[in-house]
Amino acid sequence: MSKLPSGKYQLKSLHEEISLLDRKLAHTQTYETFATVAERTAAEDKLSARRNLLIRKAQQMIEEGIEFSEAERPRSLRPVPEPAAPPAPAVEAQMVAQPIPSPYANTALDYHADLEAYKANKSKRKIA
Repeated sequence: MSKLPSGKYQLKSLHEEISLLDRKLAHTQTYETFATVAERTAAEDKLSARRNLLIRKAQQMIEEGIEFSEAERPRSLRPVPEPAAPPAPAVEAQMVAQPIPSPYANTALDYHADLEAYKANKSKRKIA
């Protein structure tokens, strides 16, 4: 029996199949109706077993050095980015207080004077 060639396109296909099984599993868990809990568990186990087999194949291909794009990797297998810590409130106040200098200052492309005139005109219209 011949072995299927392993390449980046086969790995991409494996990742697509894993993604499909993720969606099927989520659909089964949320929307499918079953007569008994045992039937639901059996269906989930069957999908999970197929998914785990594909994950092992994909991991083996990655370990062999087959190149792939991180964008092709299924969402369930992507590393979870650590959430960035929000800046302290004092830092936010300092950031708001200091306007960002325009690279077009004192040129024909400088729009800050027009913007201020527009704001002043708009505030006059609200009062009237």
